[in-house]
Amino acid sequence: MNIGILSTGIYLPEEKMTSKEISKKAGIPLEVIEDKMGIRAKTIPGVEDHTCEMGVRAAKIAIERAGIDPKEIDVVIYIGEEYKEYPLWTAAIKLQEEIGAYRAWAFDAALRCGTALMGLKLAKSLMIADSSIQTVLLAGGYRNGDFIDYKNERTRFMFNLAAGGGAIILQKGLKKNRLLETEIITDGSFSEDVVVTAGGTKNPVTAENLKEGLYRLDVLDPAGMKKRLEQKSMDNFLKVIRESLAKSGYKEEDVGYAAILHMKRSAHEYVLRELGLSNDQSIYLEDYGHIGQFDQILSLELADREGKIKNGDIVVLVSAGIGYAWAASTIQWGNFE
Repeated sequence: MNIGILSTGIYLPEEKMTSKEISKKAGIPLEVIEDKMGIRAKTIPGVEDHTCEMGVRAAKIAIERAGIDPKEIDVVIYIGEEYKEYPLWTAAIKLQEEIGAYRAWAFDAALRCGTALMGLKLAKSLMIADSSIQTVLLAGGYRNGDFIDYKNERTRFMFNLAAGGGAIILQKGLKKNRLLETEIITDGSFSEDVVVTAGGTKNPVTAENLKEGLYRLDVLDPAGMKKRLEQKSMDNFLKVIRESLAKSGYKEEDVGYAAILHMKRSAHEYVLRELGLSNDQSIYLEDYGHIGQFDQILSLELADREGKIKNGDIVVLVSAGIGYAWAASTIQWGNFE
């Protein structure tokens, strides 16, 4: 069954934080920020750039590009962050209303920065299982940079957290940008390594917790996590990519472009090298930062704009999420009429 990507949409806030600003806030040399962390600038939210709202803006862009009536959408899946306008709130229903998808039903999904690729797998499964589902919109926003304390050295690897929104429209029977197979790995041994320590049932919000800054992201065992995660993470990146390709009937030498999340420069280069890909077969998002689960959509749009992907190319989307989760999706790019 052909299930293709009809269109995508990206919303990026106008404001940016530069590498110099991060260097000053964190007290880290500029060359470390730019060369090691791989950040020259990153998007930060403006006053009206709320999480679900950024997803709405991206969704409207995707709908306009697709040239469809929002009432043609059968399902809306919110793939943005849990940190949004209100706690205990189903953002997908608000998104559905704002875009006019009045015939759809809607729900939220979450796998941190792996949510978009998990959402693709979920949406494809729904479309195969239910003959009435023809068109699915996946959209949401991300601004987890709000949780970063630049004086906390334990969270340095998250200084790239940025802000933005993204959307993808899938359609059944579409002979264009065919979504093939998605592979996901989750490892619960890391499930409590990176958390916001106050605000949940274990440690509710109090005036004292807020005063101590416990509403921000923290790493409970930084040395232990680094020792356990470093090589396993690289191995799992490669494993999900190779499994996604194999399930789709391809090998790594068939890949024409890799849309990879923003991570430190050495990790990005390692993945490309292990796959036998050149720097021209990916885009390093050093001018945007890490927009969570929407890095892959941004990378796809930039690559299409710059002519880095051609009709018939095999494209892999690669993500990872705190917890930890690794995911890869394979796409056969272009038209197949």
